[in-house]
Amino acid sequence: MSESIKVSPLKKISGELAVPGDKSISHRAAILAGLSDGPCFVENFLPSEDCVNTLRAMGQLGIRYEIENGTEDHPINLTIHGCHGQLEAPKKELDCGNSGTGMRLLAGVLAAQEFDSVLIGDESLSSRPMGRIITPLAEMGAQFETKGKKPGCAPLHITGGTLSPITYEMPMASAQVKSAVLLAGMFAPDKTTVIQPAINRDHTERMLNSFGVKVRTEGNTISVYGGQKVRARDLVVPGDISSAAFWIVAAACVPGSRLLMTNVGLNPTRTALLDVLVRMGALIKDHVHHNDGGEARGNIEVIGRQLKGTEIKPEEIPNLIDEVPILAVAGALAEGRMTIRNAAELRVKETDRIETTTENLRLMGADVHEFEDGMIIEGGQNLKGAPLDSFGDHRIAMAFTIAGLLAKEGSTTIANTACVATSYPNFSEHLKEISQR
Repeated sequence: MSESIKVSPLKKISGELAVPGDKSISHRAAILAGLSDGPCFVENFLPSEDCVNTLRAMGQLGIRYEIENGTEDHPINLTIHGCHGQLEAPKKELDCGNSGTGMRLLAGVLAAQEFDSVLIGDESLSSRPMGRIITPLAEMGAQFETKGKKPGCAPLHITGGTLSPITYEMPMASAQVKSAVLLAGMFAPDKTTVIQPAINRDHTERMLNSFGVKVRTEGNTISVYGGQKVRARDLVVPGDISSAAFWIVAAACVPGSRLLMTNVGLNPTRTALLDVLVRMGALIKDHVHHNDGGEARGNIEVIGRQLKGTEIKPEEIPNLIDEVPILAVAGALAEGRMTIRNAAELRVKETDRIETTTENLRLMGADVHEFEDGMIIEGGQNLKGAPLDSFGDHRIAMAFTIAGLLAKEGSTTIANTACVATSYPNFSEHLKEISQR
């Protein structure tokens, strides 16, 4: 992945694409397959830096895996040999790179181990809050020491051990916090329960069930009983709808465009993007073809139309959090106003995504009003190409690559785009493919 991306406006977006494997599912596949009671064949693993770091961390914890297709740095199909829940003490720090998902999920597992471990990350990850997982895991009995420059931030020194079950009411909707507690709860006696304030990504619950660990969900309350075995199984990772989102929005915004996305994950806690775009007037059809391990996957067809602005509902935000930057681009191109509120979580992502999104939109000529928890975008703007920065954030880099394609005039150069490899390693190839059509 180059250090910058330069694009020029396209008249329409057309063709067919298959995005790489889902990031959230790939992280969980590496962890649950590693904890299982036998070999698991994982197909279409996302070979991004984030997911590879989680896989390597599991390797440092004693998990053996063989790459069937791809390379050590770029695994696509692999067999992971489960350890029957018996992890080994790592000989050195476990490097999570840029991945908050990897760090928080691994912390849940490591909280229950009878050894010390240290989780580290890059500069961006080391500035992101970890107190949200430390609070419930410490309540269960694990000990944490944060050694970051900022309070409550990585590196995380974890002293694990025997855990106690808890009922934890989350102060905010977070799939990562929920998952960390449920993974820790697998090792605790009796029932561990998480109460979430709003429905959010449920990959952990679905995947635990598919690996034979029974999880009970009643509304916003999710419970797991400890002492269950993680049963080995094979699985196919669907394409990542958060990666597909960039192309879906690009096609939806341009009248005359027609795009088919194949083998995309269609988990209902991940498809809020489609609901918002349809409300804006987009023509979108999704077709579920498979339901492997409780994770639906299929095709998404998009036909471009002139979109209209909308208010993104507060309850939609938890299931849209990664798609807000690209939806903001759609809002600038739509007729009318787009309102995004209740999204303060964006300020503690890889960058402050409220600030970086509004800054780049303004540089392209958009009229944006920033708030502490979101933004209002006055649509109907003719975006103009401009020199922009990703600020080291992969989703900002990709969102404004699409903005450059949808600009009315001038080329757009996005600096610092090596970060795209953390989630979408072949983005440049797909960009070239789309741009040549």
